[in-house]
Amino acid sequence: MKKSIWIRLTALCAVLSLLASGAMAADSLPWDCYNYDYWDNILYTPAPYVPDGSVSGASLQWQGAPLGSLNNPQDLCVSDSGDIYIADTNNDRVIVVANDLKTVRKIITGFTRDGVEETFSRPSGVAVSEKNQVYIADSQNRRIVVLEEDGTFVKTVQDPKSEVLDEGYVFVPLKVSVDYADRVYCVAQNMFQGIMVFAAEGDFTGFFGTISVKISMWEKFWRRFSTKESRAKQQLFIPTEFTGIDVDDEGFVYASNKDTDGLQAVRRLNPSGQDVIKKGPHENLGGDRVFGQVGNYSGPSQIVDVVYRGHGIYSLLDSRRGRIFTYDHEGNLLYIFGGIGTQEGTFRTPTAIEQLGSRLLVLDSNQAAVLIFSQTEYGRLINEAVSLRYDGDESQAVQLWQEVLRLDENNELANSGIGKAYLSAGDNEKAMTYLRRGMNRSYYSTAYKRYRNEVLAGNLSIILTAVIALIALWVIVRKVILPRRQKKGGKTA
Repeated sequence: MKKSIWIRLTALCAVLSLLASGAMAADSLPWDCYNYDYWDNILYTPAPYVPDGSVSGASLQWQGAPLGSLNNPQDLCVSDSGDIYIADTNNDRVIVVANDLKTVRKIITGFTRDGVEETFSRPSGVAVSEKNQVYIADSQNRRIVVLEEDGTFVKTVQDPKSEVLDEGYVFVPLKVSVDYADRVYCVAQNMFQGIMVFAAEGDFTGFFGTISVKISMWEKFWRRFSTKESRAKQQLFIPTEFTGIDVDDEGFVYASNKDTDGLQAVRRLNPSGQDVIKKGPHENLGGDRVFGQVGNYSGPSQIVDVVYRGHGIYSLLDSRRGRIFTYDHEGNLLYIFGGIGTQEGTFRTPTAIEQLGSRLLVLDSNQAAVLIFSQTEYGRLINEAVSLRYDGDESQAVQLWQEVLRLDENNELANSGIGKAYLSAGDNEKAMTYLRRGMNRSYYSTAYKRYRNEVLAGNLSIILTAVIALIALWVIVRKVILPRRQKKGGKTA
């Protein structure tokens, strides 16, 4: 008996120890996790992701020995097979890391073309197509190099020619992506007209997603009275510069840009180059909604990359404050985490973000390392609930949103998600309750109208009976009671 009690006490202590260590891990995070409520107040939340180590040249194994330091890496991507391609820029190479994040599968330093060995010079971007062909933005060689998975040379994209390009234009590719049709999308240095697009054969076909410049009425007024020379100088209204590209499952291009107003720093471009992204109730896709105006990290978020994560979910990487902002297909902000610093799990100069399974990978050029973040139960619940809604399975999402509320009772998105599910199921009264808590005025209005019509329809016989009774009463009063009173009044007179 004593032995049984001792075993139980030991097991209880072990459980409490695990709980305590988990709480300690959450408390020791080097940054705050938060979101915004309807009124743009900051609400602190449980951590959606936590640091889970990092990958550096010293930790990677190549042919049985440490790889050696990375030098100013600028980009990374993950292939369908799970291999991680890192543009090790100042080492003039591309590193291919296995999905165990420990071993280097190969190092690409160049290729053979027509029997001649060629090397890279400051490659700053890398992408892998659905055909497993590798696209490398070989920046200082002013070309995009396309290789087979085994390193066999395929083609180069370089020296674009077009009447829309300035005479003497120098092509310096920085970031590259490719869609299902092998169209190449490129962010080029000092190219502000938009993303450069190349056909599968490598021919330049034009600009994509050009952001129009808005000129104020005051500026338009002065332009009317300006000379031709003055108007030429006023052409310095430069469109926003793109910073990152990713292509979703349907061939839509997600493009991040250096935002100037703190509102929109990402676009979802259809095949015509039109922005069809949903901005959500706050119309803010630019990172932090509230920020200071003084200090080292003041001003709007500086978005440097975007990753599409599936089921309408995408994340933005902010280099100014080291934040990761994640949104759903309706433009709702799901969660925020990350920060600048020197502690483990913080960034110095984040440059690129990718997804590997359920984990997020962030490349930091200053640390010359890839930081790994694993999702928590809180993050998993939100991701899965949003995915179910995106796939049209509202009812299955309810239980997940309930679990989110158990962890974060102030989560407006969870309340709104439950409300939407009840609305789809036809339970308008419950939908109103949760949509009100979620401050979702649009869907609440729909639920209210349906509930009102439902109440009216369910009580139609009672309402009609009451109306008929009121009409009959009015007739009796007007035809019988009032005339009698008038007659009595006349006799008295």
